[in-house]
Parts: sequence; C-alpha cells; structure tokens
Amino acid sequence: MSLYHSKYGSPRQKQKKGPLRKILIWLLVVLIVVAGGAAYYLYRVIFDPNTWTPEGKTVSITIPTASNFEDVKQILYQNGLIIHRKNFEWLAQKKKYPKMVMPGMYQIRNGMSSNELINLLRSGEQTPVNVTFNNIRDIYQLAGVIGKQIEADSASIANLLSDTTYIRAMGVKPATVTIIFIPDTYEFYWNTTAEGFIERMYKEYLKFWNGSRSNLAADMDLRVDEVVTMASIVEKETNKNDERAAIAGVYYNRLESGWRLQADPTLVYALGDFNITRVLNEHKKIDSPYNTYAHLGLPPGPICIPSIASIDAVLNYRKADYMFFCAKDDMSGYHVFAKSNRGHSQNAKKYREALNRMKIYK
Repeated sequence: MSLYHSKYGSPRQKQKKGPLRKILIWLLVVLIVVAGGAAYYLYRVIFDPNTWTPEGKTVSITIPTASNFEDVKQILYQNGLIIHRKNFEWLAQKKKYPKMVMPGMYQIRNGMSSNELINLLRSGEQTPVNVTFNNIRDIYQLAGVIGKQIEADSASIANLLSDTTYIRAMGVKPATVTIIFIPDTYEFYWNTTAEGFIERMYKEYLKFWNGSRSNLAADMDLRVDEVVTMASIVEKETNKNDERAAIAGVYYNRLESGWRLQADPTLVYALGDFNITRVLNEHKKIDSPYNTYAHLGLPPGPICIPSIASIDAVLNYRKADYMFFCAKDDMSGYHVFAKSNRGHSQNAKKYREALNRMKIYK
C-alpha cells in the first residue's frame, strides 16, 4: 500500500464521505431552523400582546369567590379581552394557573401578554375599589348600596347587622347599630365578605371617636350614640353646613332644659313616609318612641346615618340662647332662629303662608 493511501484513504472513501457530510450539515441546519422557529413561536405565545380592550382603555374584571379556570375563561372571553384563546389556555396550563385561581377585581390593560395576564391573575394582586356611602337612612339601604360595590351581597350584610348577638360584641343594639358607620370613601378589596366589611367599619368607628371627638361628647355629657342620634336629626333638618351647628345648639338647649325636642324629622321616620314635605298636627299623634313631640329626650337611636359634618356640628354646637328655629319663607333652605315662642310663632306663620301660596299642603 502506498504512503498516500495509508495516510489519507482511498479516492473511493473520500467520495463516500463527501455526500454524507453534506447531508449531516443540512440536517443540522434544518434542526437549527426548526428549533429556532419553535423557539420564536413559543416566545410569541408567551410574550406577544394577547389582550384587547375597547378604545385601549383599562378594563376591570371581577372573579367571584370559588371560581374555577372555566369561570375565568368565560369572564375573559365574554368581554372579548383575549385575542388568541389557545395561546392563553396553553400557557395557563403550563403555569398551573387552573390550580391557583384567585378571586378579586383585576385591571386588564390593553396589549398585555398571556404571561403578564396569567401572572397577574394567579398573584391575587387585585386592585382595591373605592367604597362610598352617604345619605343613608337605615341598615337595609346601606346593605343595598354596599352590595353593589363589593362581592358581599346585601342580604348577608343586613342579616349580620340584624343579629343581636353579633352586634352586641361591638357594643351596639338594633336601634343604634348604624352609629358604627361613618360616611366617607374607603378602599376595599372587591371580594371582601360581609363580616370583613363590618369589621373594617367598626375599626374606622373606633378610630373616628378616639381622641378629641370622644372628649367633646363627654363635655356635653352625652354618649357617642346620643351624639350621633342628635346629629341624625340635624342632618335631616338642613343640608346647609354653615347652619348645622346653630340647629344643633337649639336641640342641645332643649335637651338641657328638659324640653321635648319636637323634631319633625323624627315624626317622618316614625311614620315611615319619607315623601312627607309638610308635617301636620295629625302626624304628631303617632304612637312611637321616635315621636319627639310626645316623648322627652332623644329618640332610641339615629333616624339616619349622619354625615361627619353633622356629627362635628353637634360636638361644636353654637352656644346661643335660641330655643326655636323655622325654615325661612324665602324657601332658600336656610332657617330663622328665635329665643321666644312669640318670635317663633311669627316666623312659623310666615313659612306656613309661603307653603300655602305654593300649594304644598302635605
């Protein structure tokens, strides 16, 4: 065998290796291309925008307690928020989201990737909602207003507030249970329960009455529920913040003097007819502990949930000798005050005549 053959192989062997090497190189190239394509496709499935919102605005969705993955899909799909459903579902399975569904309210941004959306939904990092209530008459109206803002339904809230054993732990009774609710705007998670809502409100109540307000009530020799009850009457007497303290002063003077409060709003509450615009003598005959024309002192509890402005007006009542007040005959919503019954009678006569001219008889 020649030196050439032994060192480099025969020409026939070289001919066989050439095509084989080319095939292997092409196979490798194909595999790289396929792998690259698969990686690119996978990248797009995970990171490409996959949410759409009307006009590009952020959309809020709520996922109720005990929802499963099928429920979540229905919520998203019914709102048309997902562009490629299969991509979303495939990634959700890979990230084990069906086992990690978290209830709550979530903000869906336009153009979120499937990965961003799934990370948000399974994190439980929901967006708080602003819960607002004011101008509330009783626990049933309150429950209805709150039930529209968080997941807890109105019936569950009303039932708890009617449970004497439950509310006794907060130091209140059915007639005074509304005192723990201070009208304002509060942040809650949407999936807050009825218990969670009431417990939070009780904490806010304790915070509200801790300090100067509690001291002012003590200076007036009134309990918190008595202050709130008087404030509820003031609330229904006027919507003018700049005269609430003066009206509170009249009622406090009557209370201190042992007079009957003779507050028309308490009669309306006792009658349960909130469309009454003119209290008549026949209304004053109703047999009710809320009839302040018939009974001395404050009624058993608040006739509404008063605003902070009315509560603070009572605590900072205007110190004057006025014992009477009457709506002004100019129908401005303001009142005129009097120290004597004679002066009050003259004011009341003017107001009655104004009502008669307007043909308001009841």
